[in-house]
Amino acid sequence: MRKISDDIKNNTYEKIYLLYGTEEYLKKQYKDKLKKAICGDDTMNFSYYEGKDCNAKEIIGIAETLPFFADRRLVIMEHSGFFKSANEDINEYIENVPETTCLVFVENEIDKRSKLFKKVKDIGYVSEMGEQNQATLERWIEGILKENGKRISKPDAELFLKNVGTDMENISRELEKVICYCLDKEVIEAQDIDKVCSVQISSRIFDMIDAMAGKDRKRALALYYDLIAMKEPPMRILFMLARQFNIMLQVCELSEQGVDNGTIASKAAVQPFIVGKILRQLKGGFSRKVLIKALKDCVNIENDIKNGRMDEKAGVEMILIKYS
Repeated sequence: MRKISDDIKNNTYEKIYLLYGTEEYLKKQYKDKLKKAICGDDTMNFSYYEGKDCNAKEIIGIAETLPFFADRRLVIMEHSGFFKSANEDINEYIENVPETTCLVFVENEIDKRSKLFKKVKDIGYVSEMGEQNQATLERWIEGILKENGKRISKPDAELFLKNVGTDMENISRELEKVICYCLDKEVIEAQDIDKVCSVQISSRIFDMIDAMAGKDRKRALALYYDLIAMKEPPMRILFMLARQFNIMLQVCELSEQGVDNGTIASKAAVQPFIVGKILRQLKGGFSRKVLIKALKDCVNIENDIKNGRMDEKAGVEMILIKYS
């Protein structure tokens, strides 16, 4: 990603860029940066295509057209599918893009084995923009807060991430809310985060399991009823509980093998600070044996609900009561 910033700064661009991955915020940010730097408000030399129905021949025709009173022509293609389903026209053309044209592909998923990916990697620039790690997100949050004359402690930054999740678009929205709420304060604290930030369902599920690990049945059920009041379907809550039990089982097994927390976080696809919290939950009564039983109970209750043998709201309550 730094290369794109350097290219913009130096006004020296690759003929082809591929931005791909799950982090929509980053893809949009760098796509917009390239557009602003290369053509700004110039609509004569900018073309945009979206979706799997992108016309390859039309794109090639536009790319071959000399820019009108400008140094470059910019063509952006989003979700074209060219990197998953081969398009021979694009595959053959990609090596012949003129110096006066810049092609930018923005994709969610790509096949790294495809000819197109390999060619773009060789002759252009490829940037994977996936979920950022905890340290990167914390630095980003601290940077935004600093620009607004605010500070936050590391524990409270962790609480913020736990509540709002790791999606950068959502983080940006929630930061704006808490900054506005704390106009007269320099330091953002836990109570400010709890007061104004929207808690993601995954965080509430985590708190629910935390309550179960602490044998606090009343709190576990209260958190469940809060989700119901927020119109969360019981079946979705059951799915999220089962998903969290599965993550906990992975952490449990890796921990028993002596794997360090950083590697556990990578293998279980969670943030490192979450691993520490899960390990505490495991000590609260969620042994490997208990987790396997909990997962089986979730599957059995799901089957009973789908076959009309059990009310869905009561089914989730049974899990919460049994394991708290």
